[in-house]
Amino acid sequence: MNTTGERTDKGAPAGCDWLVMAAHPDDAELGMGGSMLKAVARGLSVVIVDWTRGELGTRGNAELRMQEAAMAAKKIGLADRIQLDLGDGYFEENRELIDRLIEVIRQYQPKVIWGNAVSDRHPDHGRASGILRRAVFMSALPKIQTELNGKRQEPWRVSLLGFYIQDHYHRPDLVVDITQYSKDKEGLLLCFGSQFYRDGSSEPITPIARPDFLPFVEARSREMGRWIGVEFGEGFLLDRPCSVADLGLLV
Repeated sequence: MNTTGERTDKGAPAGCDWLVMAAHPDDAELGMGGSMLKAVARGLSVVIVDWTRGELGTRGNAELRMQEAAMAAKKIGLADRIQLDLGDGYFEENRELIDRLIEVIRQYQPKVIWGNAVSDRHPDHGRASGILRRAVFMSALPKIQTELNGKRQEPWRVSLLGFYIQDHYHRPDLVVDITQYSKDKEGLLLCFGSQFYRDGSSEPITPIARPDFLPFVEARSREMGRWIGVEFGEGFLLDRPCSVADLGLLV
């Protein structure tokens, strides 16, 4: 797992179809693990960008969560996973952070960017989505200059920006059928075992470490699937209406 976001080929863009932003390790897997598995199976290249190490999480620790994130990356078949280490709970919208995100967007030149829920139980999630929206807009501005490995980056305009749905319910603009990948998603989430309920664990109970949390994730997936007449789905909000031209970017 790449922890710097840099490449060894002197700044050439990595290139990907989907760039998935996550405030914490496990956000992306919980919100859209099935969609990522489906995308990779269909030949799309997917990169996850973890903004923090999840170091303020009540259970486990940052080092363990990095190991878990690396296991999950292998299960999905990610093209790359990078760690920005922006500070769990404390990252704020400022020029330095916006410029760092612009660098990442211009490096990977994604067709689609997915980000955290627009509002949610964890305040990092909604804050991250607002910051991301600004960075995506500014990435396309040629007067904002960024460099990677000493080479000037070109502006990059993302075709589609969307946000996965997390703890709080949002009526989806788009639902992806993940029925074929529902069991694989269950296995994927087990990579982050430090965060979820385990019989006999002496660690504190948290909202996601209750016996009913993973069943809730499954129930949400069933709820989203019901919107489109399938057994399991994952829902997304879009930054603009989806067009016919966007369909080739999705699964």
